[in-house]
Amino acid sequence: VQLQASGGGLVQPGGSLRLSCKVSGFHLIYYGIGWFRQAPGKEREGVSCISGTDAKTYYADSVKGRFTISRDDARSTVYLQMNSLNPEDTAVYFCATNFRLVCSVSGTSEYKSWGQGTLVTVSS
Repeated sequence: VQLQASGGGLVQPGGSLRLSCKVSGFHLIYYGIGWFRQAPGKEREGVSCISGTDAKTYYADSVKGRFTISRDDARSTVYLQMNSLNPEDTAVYFCATNFRLVCSVSGTSEYKSWGQGTLVTVSS
């Protein structure tokens, strides 16, 4: 099982980025995938997740209406479209799987396999 996050970079406030999480070793319909972020000096927090099978989506309150999670089963890739970015969104973003059908953004402990992070910097 491998997860590989990419797509981070430097963006101005108000801008957009799309992160990608390429998975291998399992099919996306079987397991939930979560996006998390960790800002300097802060704990890792859940951002969004998408469940297996029914692709139900969940969002942290801080990103609702600005971020959209989606997946492409044929490409084994989960995306996180981030719009209206602000400096508080600056963090290293990670994707992970909990090896369950249903996902959650309320914590990190249920997630067992993590990709490497990708840095998002929102600054003018």
